[in-house]
Order: sequence, then structure tokens, then C-alpha cells
Amino acid sequence: MAWDPAQYLKFADQRLRPAIDLLNRIDVDDPADIVDLGAGAGNVTRMLKERWPDARVTGVDDSQEMLDKAAAVAPEIRWERADLASWRPPKPADIIYSNAALHWLDGHERLFPALLSSVAPGGVLAVQLPRNFSAVSHTSISEAALSGPWRAKLEPLLRPAPVAEPAFYYGLLAPRAATLDMWETEYLQVMEGDNPVKEWTKGTWLRPLLAALEEPERSRFEAHYAELVARAYPRRPDGLTLFPFRRLFIVARARPA
Repeated sequence: MAWDPAQYLKFADQRLRPAIDLLNRIDVDDPADIVDLGAGAGNVTRMLKERWPDARVTGVDDSQEMLDKAAAVAPEIRWERADLASWRPPKPADIIYSNAALHWLDGHERLFPALLSSVAPGGVLAVQLPRNFSAVSHTSISEAALSGPWRAKLEPLLRPAPVAEPAFYYGLLAPRAATLDMWETEYLQVMEGDNPVKEWTKGTWLRPLLAALEEPERSRFEAHYAELVARAYPRRPDGLTLFPFRRLFIVARARPA
């Protein structure tokens, strides 16, 4: 699936806030090697480099479109294209940071312990996962996909909620970590523009379904979904739309050597 950096970055401020909240909870002095796993267009990777300017920072992503945009802005950072599910660092990293990326991958019961084991002793695995998949913004994607002539094409692409309950991740990481900090935040996002919730998901969860269709079917499916979410998230009298969005945060410190 090709990513569209421009569409994704329409809401750069709202997408950046949880990334900063996660970054602010990382307590590591003078890390030598930092990896941003699922770096995307590199907005947060650059912040990692700014916070720890002496560290070797690598941004890893599976989208060449995103990496090209990132590299054009920050050539001082190493950019690597890789399959996030199978990627492992050549040597343990002091920080493995991942913001809003790992929910695209299956097999969390194997992935999270493997990533923690790829962190150097005393280092940190820091992850933020969207957990908004039971909200109308996301359930309406399935509803729209299953209620039109495009159903046969789109139904195989539908995924169950990819992020488990927080207790699942606690059970995976607590026995393996020196310390484990977990929390959830629901951001009340104040959105501008015409049907901004549709535009938000168009840059992420809706994208593979749109990519599977051709015109005019693609536009008809998008319009059907747009109608559903416009009813669920109406524009207020001041012209703005409220979009609550829940996210899960995990900061696990590797055990000392």
C-alpha cells in the first residue's frame, strides 16, 4: 500500500501531540543508538535527534514515499526501508521508539517481547498505539465496506481491532522488563474543515480500502463512508468538529545486564 505523506500530514499537529507525550516520558541519559520504528515522514525522528544530538538516530519505515520525504528534510539522520514486522537492530539499541505504527502489524504476542529483547540493558522500548477502533470513525469503515456493490472487493481487507486491551501488553512485558509504565489518554481533537474525521481516516485506516477500488467506485465508497461519519461527528455551530481519539502508551525499561 502506497502512503500519501500530504494526506497523512493534513493533521500533523494532532498526530504529533501523542508522539511528544510519549517522548517526554523517556528517561535515558546519553543514549548512543536510537531507532524510530515506523518513522513515516520523519517529524518525530527529527525531534529524537534534537533531544539527543550526539546519538546515532535511525528512522525505519516500509514506505519509500515517506522515507523520501523524511530524507529530503533531515539528511543527517540514517533512513532505512524495512519490513517493520521482521526488523531487528544489528545490535541492541538504547531506545526503540514507535509512535502509531505497530498497530499495522499482527502477532503482537511475539513482536513486543522481541522488540524489548532488542533493547540494550537499561534502555527503553517506548510505544504509542491508537486504540480508537471501536469508535464510529473506524466501525463505519466496515459498515460502509459491507453495504455496497464493492463488498466482495473490500470485505477481505477488513481487519479486527489490531490493538488488544492494556492488560494484554502488561502481561507480555511486565515479566521481562525492569520497569513498565503504561497509560491511556483520550484526546479531544478539535478539527477544522469539511468532514475532517473522514479526511483523518483517509490518511490511515481507510487508505487500503480506497486503494483497492477504481473510479467511480472509489469515490462512491468514500462518499458513503463520509455520510456515516458526518452524522456521527457533526460540525458544531462554530464550524469545528470534535473528534475524541484514544491512545495507549507503553514505556518498558530493559533489565540491566
